[in-house]
Amino acid sequence: MIRLYMTMSLDGFVAGPDDRPGQELGRGGGRLFNWLDDRHGDGASGQIFREALATGALISGRRTFELAGRWGGDHHDGVPIHVLTHHIDPADTPPGSARFFTDVTAAAEEARAAAGDRAVMVHGAGAAQSLLAAGLLDELELHVVPVLLGEGRRLFDGTKAELELVRRLEDRDVLHLRYRVR
Repeated sequence: MIRLYMTMSLDGFVAGPDDRPGQELGRGGGRLFNWLDDRHGDGASGQIFREALATGALISGRRTFELAGRWGGDHHDGVPIHVLTHHIDPADTPPGSARFFTDVTAAAEEARAAAGDRAVMVHGAGAAQSLLAAGLLDELELHVVPVLLGEGRRLFDGTKAELELVRRLEDRDVLHLRYRVR
């Protein structure tokens, strides 16, 4: 199971404008993650957070990987990190268990194998779009925050897919929606 985990504004943005190192979520984008204040509770947000950390591998886009400081080589619990990129510099050795891939299918196959019977977490709009276009993304776990950013980085810019809602959980200031890709 390859599942995108992504927080987004009601108008479809995953980061505010001008996302860059030092301002990783763009101007105003940090408020998309206020729901994580409840991540250790017993409510829906706590449940979602625990499920995300129970994943067995990660696929990330290169931009997300870099903006996140390469997660210091460990996203969570030492799970393997598979980074989709357009170019691999042989002199660039990623930290920890991270590996670079230019082939989306190879990244997905290796991530599935590494995850075993656990889900593969996906981070990054570019990674999500590439996996979806290749028919390799199974589910989308979207955390929709009632904020209109108006501009920034869109999650699905020009992407098309048929989805089936399989779960809906509400918590304070966030709606957690899980969709199966048809």
